Amino acid sequence: MFAAIDLPSWVDQDLAMTILRVLVILGLGLPLARGLASLVGRAAVKRLSQQSAMVAKKIVYYASFVLLMMMVLHELGFHLATLLGAAGIVGVALGFASQTSVSNIISGLFLISERSFEVGDIIEVNGTTGVVLSIDLLSAKVRTFDNRVVRIPNETLIKADVINYTHFPIRRLDLEIGVAYKEDIARVEGILREVADRNPLCLDEPEPVFIFKGFGDSALEMKFCVWFMKEDILKVRNSLLREIKERFDVEGVEIPFPHRTIYTGAVTAPFPVKVVEDRSGEESEP
Repeated sequence: MFAAIDLPSWVDQDLAMTILRVLVILGLGLPLARGLASLVGRAAVKRLSQQSAMVAKKIVYYASFVLLMMMVLHELGFHLATLLGAAGIVGVALGFASQTSVSNIISGLFLISERSFEVGDIIEVNGTTGVVLSIDLLSAKVRTFDNRVVRIPNETLIKADVINYTHFPIRRLDLEIGVAYKEDIARVEGILREVADRNPLCLDEPEPVFIFKGFGDSALEMKFCVWFMKEDILKVRNSLLREIKERFDVEGVEIPFPHRTIYTGAVTAPFPVKVVEDRSGEESEP
């Protein structure tokens, strides 16, 4: 097909045919590689997790790209055996020069195989909390809740404590509550359980947990724990706190302010208090 093309006499026929063949390989091969990778990704999503499908898609694309480059180099007259030998020497040199990158790549493979978190999970790493966008060979991308993208190296993820908030389908919300010393603990527990029963986002199983923690400086300290579906975290927290406050107001349950006692050094003597009448509004005598 290419031999039938007439070219000017000043153009090198062999070079022109080589360039034309390279352009055809790249022009057809790159779209085919992207199409094949997308096809594999869509098929993998039906059987694997989103993260595994993304990895399979990248593997197919990069393998196809390497194959295209080998075909291009072959058309340009390079001997692959010689190139592979040279690449091995260069690879050793680059390995010493890029130990951090190699460590991140190895860490990324461990993260993908371990599956401690996947794309779409909400994680916390070294104070950064957000949704996992991708887990690449060198780093993971996390989108924070104020819509920033944070790049976290894979090596950091392997070494740090990673909290996955959405690994399990349900979660527990722990509320710290304090009431006045005059309140009946059993009555307060009943009110809290009734509020949780009426909230449609709180699960009946596992049932809510009530814990009397002890005697605080200004209040009886309690912990009330309810279970909910992981996607309802904000709705549950906002609605439950509001409903508890409204119900306490209706039932007359006091949520105390911090109390402070001033001690003057004497055991029984009262602290002297003197009430001074405010006369600032009165007219002074002439």
